[in-house]
Amino acid sequence: MDVLSLLWFALIFFTMVQPALQRRMLEWERQRWIERIEHQRGSRVIVLVHRQESMGLLGFPIMRYIDVTDSEEVLRAIELTDPQVPIDLVLHTPGGLVLASLQIARALRRHPGGTRVIVPHYAMSGGTLIALAADEIIMSPHAVLGPVDPQIGQYPAASLLAVIEKKPLSEVDDQTLILADVARKAVQQLQDAVYELLAGRYPAEQARELARKLSEGRWTHDYPITYEQAKELGLRVRCDIPKEFLHLMALYPQPVRHQPGVEYLPIPRYRERGSEHRRQGE
Repeated sequence: MDVLSLLWFALIFFTMVQPALQRRMLEWERQRWIERIEHQRGSRVIVLVHRQESMGLLGFPIMRYIDVTDSEEVLRAIELTDPQVPIDLVLHTPGGLVLASLQIARALRRHPGGTRVIVPHYAMSGGTLIALAADEIIMSPHAVLGPVDPQIGQYPAASLLAVIEKKPLSEVDDQTLILADVARKAVQQLQDAVYELLAGRYPAEQARELARKLSEGRWTHDYPITYEQAKELGLRVRCDIPKEFLHLMALYPQPVRHQPGVEYLPIPRYRERGSEHRRQGE
């Protein structure tokens, strides 16, 4: 085998191995950064991040969400944490299964060592349900939460209930009536679950009012609840998110597209010194 063939072989081998090496190095960096934050804060750091991914060579987009596998992993992490060690749970998720989200939320609620949910960007639906179980919710200034109103198939539960309230029952088909019956139960169950998570940390009346507002369907399911709105609702939220968590989120990149949708120089940008003096002297 000549030198040129060896070079081609080495290039092909490197091209095949490089993505796996990059993933491994990113995993090592994440583990190192999580360990660093744990030592700084004296806490257990758990990260629940969902990104949109592409499947195989065809590149079909898949939106990940909270599922039973996630709940198993988070519950295991909580079980491995000393009862007196606080937990910092980082959430970046569009939501997911009520069952899995509620399992995580209840486990977090029962942890006696203190719990904080960190929301760098968004924690919608089931993510908000989990956040409500924490002693504190720490958001970045532009992060959002969302309503926890249940969805029945492709329909919001509140909308199904509105149909049978506004139309005579004789004009409603049997399938809609069945879905509306399920919707009524789902809304009540979510209200009870939210109240359970808030009870003891909020006054009873305030906890019931929060449970009603977040689960009754007053907003669309993807409505963004900002830090300011969360504060107005009476939730215990802060917006002084430690920069270490923002750096940690950068280590969970979106799978690379062929052409990026956003580009910028990945360095801090400050105002140039002396620019004001120059402007005044012109």
